[in-house]
Amino acid sequence: MKFNKICVIGLGYIGLPTASTFATAGLQVTGVDVNPHIVAGLQNGELHIYEPGLRTLVQAAIKSGHLAIRQKPEAADAFVIAVPTPFYDDKRADLDFVKSATESIVPVLQRGNLVVLESTSPPRTTLDIVAPILEKSGLKAGVDFHLAYSPERVLPGQILRELIENARVIGGVDRASAEAGRDLYATFVKGEIILTDATTAEMVKLMENTYRDVNIAIANEFSRLADRFGVDIWETIAIANRHPRVRILNPGPGVGGHCISVDPWFLVEAAPDLTPLIATARRVNDGQPHYVVELVRRALGGQLEGKTIAALGLSYKPDVDDLRESPAVEAAHLLQKAGAVVKAYEPYKTDARIDGLNIVPTLAEAIADADALLLLVGHTPLRELQPEVAAQLTPARVIVDTVNGWPAETWQGLGFRVFKIGVRKS
Repeated sequence: MKFNKICVIGLGYIGLPTASTFATAGLQVTGVDVNPHIVAGLQNGELHIYEPGLRTLVQAAIKSGHLAIRQKPEAADAFVIAVPTPFYDDKRADLDFVKSATESIVPVLQRGNLVVLESTSPPRTTLDIVAPILEKSGLKAGVDFHLAYSPERVLPGQILRELIENARVIGGVDRASAEAGRDLYATFVKGEIILTDATTAEMVKLMENTYRDVNIAIANEFSRLADRFGVDIWETIAIANRHPRVRILNPGPGVGGHCISVDPWFLVEAAPDLTPLIATARRVNDGQPHYVVELVRRALGGQLEGKTIAALGLSYKPDVDDLRESPAVEAAHLLQKAGAVVKAYEPYKTDARIDGLNIVPTLAEAIADADALLLLVGHTPLRELQPEVAAQLTPARVIVDTVNGWPAETWQGLGFRVFKIGVRKS
């Protein structure tokens, strides 16, 4: 199937790189977002997200005339839906963005078009939600137009490379839809393109992230056990991983981002009677910020009220600016609820605004009057902080390291008391 013009709906961490990559591959692309500030910014060459290399790619795509930014979809050969799928407080999937994006396509949907859902969704979303909405056009999915699901499977910080190099899964409502999706993504994908049905493709994405979540949960439980038994979890993991069939992940302050911390709940929602392990792993990882708070409390002699904590790093993983579902943010909020005064610093998003949090623009300001330094994210610039420098900038002599980012011996040599997740050796 031949494509000349496509429309990408949702210009976030996935939609914008996808739209720009299609455009630089020579297709005429309309990038759509309902947020007028995002649209105005992009039209002026300003990005609302950080991803290495993305600014250059977007600006080149717009300058070439192949990428236009709009607030509403326009007629096209193919439509790609890449909007967020958050969840409600009760952990049910919030598909309002998916529904709205799908509805916006209906007025411009034409016979022979392809519609692809990329948003991570519960099983059967493509068949049971997207297809009926699109069929309000009077056209039938799999007969008059093609419909497929193709999950994004990229790592923040590596998105531009992985969009092209990673294997791509295309699940169609019928074989012709899957093949049409293959023809579209073959425009730029160099990795293997695997065809299947839509619900299988939805399940693949959820399984991948759930697998990671469960493995992180056992690492986090191990860290709590090590703390209880008085051993060093980092040493213990290093030794255990010398076994040829063991690969234990590292513990941390929790699990965040818009995939691993969200997707398992979609399976729990769809089949609560079959997912006790998945639900438990989610609860373990969601509870890790509380463990961090207790570690900070112990480090400060059991007293948090009135203590000033420098919370270093707020994103959900190192060297990205994505704060969605971040356990670091949750830990900062919990510390404040416990009576601590928190000054937070995020080197990759110094202008971040989070309700209820005092986020300062520099590291020096964050640690200037701190009682303790709390390393929540292993950002490169934070890991590279030298204790000699820190000792000149802060009166704090208590370090709480949740990611094993700072060598304890080095800091201890300059008078700092170092506390780490999963370490309580006598």
